[in-house]
Amino acid sequence: MKNYILILTTLASLTAAPLQASMVDEVLDDQILPGMQTLAEMSDDLAQTSQTACQAGDARLQNAFGAAFDAWIRVSHLRFGPTETNNRAFALSFWPDSRGKIPKTLAATLSREDTSLLPPEAFAQTSIAGRGFYALEYLLFDPVLTAEPETPFKCQLIQAVSQDIALTSAAIQADWEQTYANQMREADGRYSDESEVKQELFKSLNTGLQMLSDMRLGRPLGSFDAPRPKRAEAWRSGRSQHHIVLALQSLHPLAVALADGDQPLIDALDAAFEKPITRALRLDDPSLAGVADPAKRFRIEALQQEIRDLKLLVESDLGPSLGVQAGFNSLDGD
Repeated sequence: MKNYILILTTLASLTAAPLQASMVDEVLDDQILPGMQTLAEMSDDLAQTSQTACQAGDARLQNAFGAAFDAWIRVSHLRFGPTETNNRAFALSFWPDSRGKIPKTLAATLSREDTSLLPPEAFAQTSIAGRGFYALEYLLFDPVLTAEPETPFKCQLIQAVSQDIALTSAAIQADWEQTYANQMREADGRYSDESEVKQELFKSLNTGLQMLSDMRLGRPLGSFDAPRPKRAEAWRSGRSQHHIVLALQSLHPLAVALADGDQPLIDALDAAFEKPITRALRLDDPSLAGVADPAKRFRIEALQQEIRDLKLLVESDLGPSLGVQAGFNSLDGD
């Protein structure tokens, strides 16, 4: 009888105790799914705002653009699954634009004033260089374009780009909610086992750090003799520094979650993230124009080095703890 009671007590305690979420569940429920929902919500707000505020200088439109762009940057390292379907990530984020396709595409569209291109179905088939956040940034903040008179067609184009961003973001969020999150949890279809899911998440972390070092910082830094400040991301809207901070702040919890309770590793990651986040916040250089000023350039170079050191820690310590390697990523053309 005593043994029977003991068994019942043990079963009751197990039933009452909440099941500990797996690492994958934690990343999905605390980071990815909320991030994609915020992206969809802020992008929808942008589209709604553009219906009543479609002039480049309108603070309401600029604020809505900033909130939606922030939401994208926070999840932009997750370049797999729903964001890659139908080139959705590029539809939201055609950057870097090394050949200047965005201004050329927008100039051609504005000169033709072809309204048949503006309905959602038609606009989704237009050049990817004329879609997404960077095209909208150009329409709202380019000094030459905003100096020109506002026209009804330009207003309609801003509305079309904003609506396209909202529809693309909603499609990404819907795929995550309806199918892809479960595919990652179950790891019995798209992924053969949990190790492949961990590999995917680790690759996203590594890709995000590489993008920070090589693109968000490396492109404007250029070389000491040939800095390239106009290659900084979103320099027209003064968001270059802000994007670096947002990306680091988003990658940090992903790294900690992947450490899966290994406290010494978590402590090392916390310290390694704190350095570049603190430095990035203190840059006081919104568009990274300081890359061309020798007195300011060294601080940006120091930030790049701290991110490289962080990436090395992730590859040398976090990767082996997961039993995975960095592998290829979207920046490698894979």
